[in-house]
Amino acid sequence: MRINAIRVYRRNLALTKPYTIAYQTTSEVENIFLEIELANGLVGLGAANPDPEVVGESPEQTVQNLQSEWITGLIGRDIRLVNALIDEARHQFPNAPGTLAALDIALHDAFGLYLDVPIVQFYGQKHRSLPTSVTIGIMNVADTLIEAAGYAEQGFRVLKIKTGLDVDEDIERILTLRETYGNAVTLRVDANQGYSLSDLKRFLTATQSAKVELIEQPLPVGQEVDLIGLPEETRQLLAADESLNDAKMAAILAQQPQPFGIFNIKLMKCGGIRSALNIATIAQSTGISLFWGCNDESRVSIAAALHAAFACPATRYLDLDGSLDLAEDVVSGGFILEDGLMRPTDQAGLGLSKNKLS
Repeated sequence: MRINAIRVYRRNLALTKPYTIAYQTTSEVENIFLEIELANGLVGLGAANPDPEVVGESPEQTVQNLQSEWITGLIGRDIRLVNALIDEARHQFPNAPGTLAALDIALHDAFGLYLDVPIVQFYGQKHRSLPTSVTIGIMNVADTLIEAAGYAEQGFRVLKIKTGLDVDEDIERILTLRETYGNAVTLRVDANQGYSLSDLKRFLTATQSAKVELIEQPLPVGQEVDLIGLPEETRQLLAADESLNDAKMAAILAQQPQPFGIFNIKLMKCGGIRSALNIATIAQSTGISLFWGCNDESRVSIAAALHAAFACPATRYLDLDGSLDLAEDVVSGGFILEDGLMRPTDQAGLGLSKNKLS
């Protein structure tokens, strides 16, 4: 089945509420969308939200790449050769993970639609449903409790707390949440590189009774070796995020002694489903658990991450709430979310339906 047309467009998607992390406040996000239309009229959808500070690629660069002569040269190619097409794209755009993610996701969706099977089933589904965390940005204790109450009312039972600006306030927020909710919620922490090693040790000691499930990227990139001195039991709770962007880095971080017991995989960092599965294979073979994350993204790329996650035996954690705070999206479907539990649909491809936007 031949590729008949390729379309690229960008949308600035407003958030229903701004949020703050260790280094910025965000109120809207730009996503780049790619459509791959097959000769039979089926249309595969891809999306990316590149950020120069995160992946070294801007939205403008992504659009330029996806409108390049090389991309239009895919018209007429056979979608059944999806893996070869992705490999060629990685050679053409070796340092453009946003470009690769949008293309990889659109090719996968089109391929699944052509086969009339969900992508997760094509790779072999290993999980039926898992709870996703929802994220509470950096804010004071009172506002944290208000946010948590709202999520609890919606049925979410896993909260990820952004930290990294003030370790004393971070400790107070975690202890207060645990005191308020007891064992009714699971608490995760994302420090976004905001701690020093001494901050981390202080946080760990002070919150030991709160039983934090995991701590994401506590130290800045480049300081991974400083984590090696921590007890192995502690390192098992630490998740690599900004330190992990491709399979090559995964192989380095997987060597003993391992600074992280968990890998956070984001399709926007590594360049799509195929690259994510390469990282997952390394994790599985070295005893590292998988934690699937996202940024503020359309349901298109969230669904892609979910399909990849559920095809991996080492998947233990989901943090795929990136589309929940969008005021508008270009698609619906892609996944089912009930009482905080997330699962892919049983529809072909990524199970997406395009919306009519105003």
